[in-house]
This record gives sequence, structure tokens and C-alpha cells, in this order.
Amino acid sequence: MHAILNIAVRAARAAGRVAMKSFAQPDQVEVSSKGLHDYVSNIDKACEEVIISTIKKSYPDHAFLAEESGEHGAKGDYLWVIDPIDGTTNYIRGIPHFCISIALTHKGITQHAVVYDPVREEMFTASRGAGAQLNGYRIRVGGGKDLDGALLATGFPFRMKHLLPEYQAVFNKFFEQTADIRRAGSAALDLAYVAAGRYDGFFEAGLKYWDTAAGELLVREAGGVVTDFGGGTNHNNSGNIVAATPRVLQTMVSQMRPLLSASMRK
Repeated sequence: MHAILNIAVRAARAAGRVAMKSFAQPDQVEVSSKGLHDYVSNIDKACEEVIISTIKKSYPDHAFLAEESGEHGAKGDYLWVIDPIDGTTNYIRGIPHFCISIALTHKGITQHAVVYDPVREEMFTASRGAGAQLNGYRIRVGGGKDLDGALLATGFPFRMKHLLPEYQAVFNKFFEQTADIRRAGSAALDLAYVAAGRYDGFFEAGLKYWDTAAGELLVREAGGVVTDFGGGTNHNNSGNIVAATPRVLQTMVSQMRPLLSASMRK
């Protein structure tokens, strides 16, 4: 394992211990609102602090972009992108489906990624050009070639409910053809599951960079493809993302385009 990836794994495990300790003692979880139906807990903040402090011990000159504390640290070529608990709503409700997501970018290109599920003790890792792994074993995207029999994952645009009509049109189109569609509440884990072949594809609108940075590298290193809703490369800016096996993604995007406005096809 690359030395930098090893530090990311160490940071994720440390955050996982913090998260699981309070998950077992829900009276320790204090929740506040960041926006409409958008929540943060004291444990999100504690996990983020642990991740950053762990990384800083080895890389004090690196910068950070974290969900709760924003962008800070030295300006340079290296940027850590952190979601301390992806799936906070699940976490605060006692639903055991959430993860820690950590990615390192160099000059804007993601080089290493970790998505850690502390409930199942599943550590998804990837390094650019070196493939993706789950608990040390190589993973690959599934072999699906079309939507017939496919299992997709998604997330609803709860922060932007004005997008719901277009989103529902896409959902309905896919639901008619696939075996089923899951909505589990953690985009980072959805992407990791695509990388591991558990899902054939994933789509969601309005995500943040820290939701997808690590998961995107996992999918790519596992042989998958990641685009925006129009099949382009604007997903990090728009937050509209599709990830799937190559042929499934081609089908998904081709069917999405006619149902979406120009602003959504980005």
C-alpha cells in the first residue's frame, strides 16, 4: 500500500472508532441544522478533527477541503477532500449505513481514495493507476451490459426539490427497465458498491465534491466510468453524477438526456 494511502486508512479507522463509540451511545449525539433537512452532528465534527489531525502528523503542509470546516491549511498542490460521515441522517437516526470518505488530490487530480464503512468494517481503497480494493482484495465493477436485470442506486435531491419533476422522470424510466433501484442514503458508499460490482450503476443530482471525490476514483480504478448527466466531465462542478459499468453508463446517459433540461445535463 502506498505510504499516503496508508495514512488515509489510518485516519479513516480513527474516525470510524469515534463514530462507532457514539453510535452505540446515541445520547452522546448532538444534532443541529445546516439548512433545510440538512443536518450535522457533534460526531461529524469530531470525526473530521480526528482525520485532519492524523493526516497533519505526516503531512503538515497539505491543504484540506472538509465538509464541516471548509477549505483551510497551506496552499499547495496537495488537497485532502474529506466527508467525515457520509450518511449523517442515517447516523443520527441509528440506521447502520454510513461511511468516512477521504481523497487526496494532487494538482486537481485524485490520486488516492478511502471509503470506510465502520459498521461492516469494510475498507474500500484505491490509488491512481493501481486498481481498487476492498479489505485488501481487488474489486471490479460488474459485468452488466444494459439495464435489463440491472440493480441501480440513487439519492433524492432533498436540498433542491425543484428538480424533482425531472428527476422523477429519469427514475421512472430506469425503474421500468431495471431489476430494482436502491436509495440507501450515502453517495460515497453507493459509489463504492458500484466499484465492488454490488450495484451496476448510480446516479444522483446536487452532490458536493466531498461526497464523490473518493468514490469516483474507486469506480474508475475498478473499471467503471463516471460522468455528468449529459455524459460529460462537469460532475465535480454541477454535482450531477452518473457512475456505472461502461455499457450500462452509456445506456443510462442516452436515456437521461431527452428527459432533462439543458441545465441538468451537466
